[in-house]
Amino acid sequence: MVAVGIVVLVVALLAAGGAPKPLPAGLSGASMPVSWALPVLRFVADVATIACAGALLGAVVLLPSDGGKLAAQGLRAVQDAAIAAGIWAVASLAGLVATASVILGVPLSHLGEHASLAGGLNQVRSLAVTIVLTAILAVVLSGCRTVVTARVCLVLAAAAVVGPLLNGHEAIVRTNLWSVLATASLVVHVFAATVWIGGLGALLRYTRERPAIERFSALALSCAVAVGATGLLTAEIHLDGREGGWGLITQWVTSGYGALVFAKAVAFAALVCIGWWHRRATLPLLADRPAAFWRLAAGEIVLMAGTVGLAVALSRTP
Repeated sequence: MVAVGIVVLVVALLAAGGAPKPLPAGLSGASMPVSWALPVLRFVADVATIACAGALLGAVVLLPSDGGKLAAQGLRAVQDAAIAAGIWAVASLAGLVATASVILGVPLSHLGEHASLAGGLNQVRSLAVTIVLTAILAVVLSGCRTVVTARVCLVLAAAAVVGPLLNGHEAIVRTNLWSVLATASLVVHVFAATVWIGGLGALLRYTRERPAIERFSALALSCAVAVGATGLLTAEIHLDGREGGWGLITQWVTSGYGALVFAKAVAFAALVCIGWWHRRATLPLLADRPAAFWRLAAGEIVLMAGTVGLAVALSRTP
């Protein structure tokens, strides 16, 4: 799954014009490996975020508890979440270093000389907060035994997600109102996608019980609606830019960014079709033909991984 997402990420960056460019002769800056590592680390951090949130969602919402204490599968889920939080923290730390190197335009070997400048970057500060929160999350989850603690950790994970989102796409909004709308739309979009993908991953890993599947099915429907609506709104804001008009309509085939938006829309439509097929065909026959449901769900999670790769490429494409 991770390999699929990384391949999609690299291909999308190359095709849409977001891939790192070699430095002109005589100029110094972040090396090509560091420049390429930045989106890959972002993808790894996003996958770890989804895995952590999905495991916590499973422990809190989908899996049964025992008088407020986590049952066996719930305990397994929070331990998985602790590992994912640790990976999230490490990927964010490496991403912080790569981000500072790329933005400041200095090699890693000289980054220490510019530590004060790096500390003043909003992107670096937000990642530093994420690193602290995810490190705390990993420690708390390693000893989590109750549903209440898992709920607190779910809130902590949500807080860790928000910071980097507040620094995204700042230069392409037109007014303060559009800025607030773009940020709010992006936050809802990412939260809904995280719950949708993470929840499906939790189902595949932790349970085969019909009540959990039905609870997730209702949750996935609301997430799909939120992802679709906010995705279109965010794309229109960014494609429209400062020029006015309906950029989503005119640019999705005339710019690399628009092409990636179109690709994400196609992937989203495919995921909605899979969800519809689940409700129409595989859920009613779950007791008699469970393998059909799980095969389709496994394919769905692979497609979701590719969509995450597209999303990361989109965030790195002009």
